[in-house]
Amino acid sequence: MAAYIVRRLALMIPTLLGIMLLSFAIVQFAPGGPVEKVIGELRGMSAGATDRISGGSASGDFANNAVSSEGSDSGYRGAQGLDPEFIAELEAQFGFDKPVHERFLLMIGNYLTFDFGESYFRDRTVIDLIVEKLPVSISLGLWMTLISYAISIPLGIRKAVKDGSTFDIWTSGIIIVAYAIPGFLFAILLIVLFAGGSFFNIFPLSGLTSDNWDQLSLVGKVLDYFWHLTLPLLALSLSAFATLTLLTKNSFLEEIRKQYVLTAKMKGLGESRVLYGHVFRNAMLIIIAGFPGAFIGAFFTGSLLIETIFNLDGLGLLGFEAIINRDYPIVFGTLYIFSLMALLVNLLTDITYTLVDPRIDFESREV
Repeated sequence: MAAYIVRRLALMIPTLLGIMLLSFAIVQFAPGGPVEKVIGELRGMSAGATDRISGGSASGDFANNAVSSEGSDSGYRGAQGLDPEFIAELEAQFGFDKPVHERFLLMIGNYLTFDFGESYFRDRTVIDLIVEKLPVSISLGLWMTLISYAISIPLGIRKAVKDGSTFDIWTSGIIIVAYAIPGFLFAILLIVLFAGGSFFNIFPLSGLTSDNWDQLSLVGKVLDYFWHLTLPLLALSLSAFATLTLLTKNSFLEEIRKQYVLTAKMKGLGESRVLYGHVFRNAMLIIIAGFPGAFIGAFFTGSLLIETIFNLDGLGLLGFEAIINRDYPIVFGTLYIFSLMALLVNLLTDITYTLVDPRIDFESREV
């Protein structure tokens, strides 16, 4: 197993490099960019926007001199009438005065030491922004995944054992309805019902903690934390709960119908011993395989709409705003971190395979 882990870790390097290279290349061909964003604001004669985006270092005279009667041959759309020297300084400020390959190599070199630079428009380092937003994303992703697995696996096993019964039919109907309801729509329904909409005002509508968090006892802090998370977690877990339950049921049904299960029953083994001693180990492999995708999806992109609806400032919202604003250090920094996390979690999944079923031997196979 040790040799397999070493090979997988070595393979992560070209994989991560390929992900970053492809993403970097796509961005080069995408219309718009930070320079174009500044030009657009300057064309609107927004001196305040000029001072903000220049990091507060540009003087008022410099901002006024940015608009010139001379035409600009910079090639940027909308740059006509702006001082070419100002355009050149903008390019240097954002690092676009260097060749494409040099910018990519410089970025990768910095990322190897987890130096993600500073945000173009927030005047803060990318790592500080990620650390600030991390508690929200960890709370949503981790608890949603744990709750979904804790409910879906026992329910899916029960449905497989009672396949075709009244219990199976009714729960399947509920699951299908739950799967069909979009998470964001269910979130709005929860707000209307329980967060001061048209009915009850039981749960808070924003943040992870109350204003008096520091004054609460330890038990009070725990209760306050989960009080704020209740509605977002319900909205996030709806579709994941439905999908995982049906996946668990189908996986167990496939194993229950195999010949080795019939043989075990003929030998006089009890249903519980057959189910948890033989079927569980094989059926759980596909469930474990879906864990990385479920966790990473909930941890980042899956929580974007929920973060917006419940006013939770997490990594999903940070990444979305960075893409809209062409804040490339945040875009590539979060992409690098989550790609690395996904690769590591997939490796952890393979290791978990061997713990669930020791018959699986990764040493004897190629990566």
